Amino acid sequence: MFKNLFKKGDSKTEIYTPVNGKIVQLEEVPDPVFSQKMMGDGIAVKPSEGKVYAPVEGEVIQIPETKHAIGLRANDGTEVLVHIGLETVSLEGKGFTISVSTGDNVSVGQPLMEFDLEYVRENASSDVTPIVITNAQETGKQYATTDAQEGKAGETVIITGSDK
Repeated sequence: MFKNLFKKGDSKTEIYTPVNGKIVQLEEVPDPVFSQKMMGDGIAVKPSEGKVYAPVEGEVIQIPETKHAIGLRANDGTEVLVHIGLETVSLEGKGFTISVSTGDNVSVGQPLMEFDLEYVRENASSDVTPIVITNAQETGKQYATTDAQEGKAGETVIITGSDK
């Protein structure tokens, strides 16, 4: 009798694009770690500017010393990795400016970092930015990516997760 009374409704997760630019399917990313989904499923964006915004409401859980990526945990537990460019770890943080810290709570569209897009284009193998769900198996959700061609940070939903 009380079973359905306390049952949670279908919870939906929306992950917004963290950068403005052209949306690219993960399989097209020129790096097997991402294209073969070794880190997890997701999507990528070819940035049109060097600004990164929070793709979810949640907490910053990881910022590597090299500042080339940022890990977030959405309020529903979904963990999202935003990886700026490919082979950018070798830049050793040059060209990246972080504006948040590990442990900070963030809102969709909040600025997280800036990067020198021209420097990344000249010194990394690619500027394409994968956005990956690193704990999809543990969330119990089914994720789908957008068909949109262009993304506007904080406005375009690029990944939607729903209960299985």
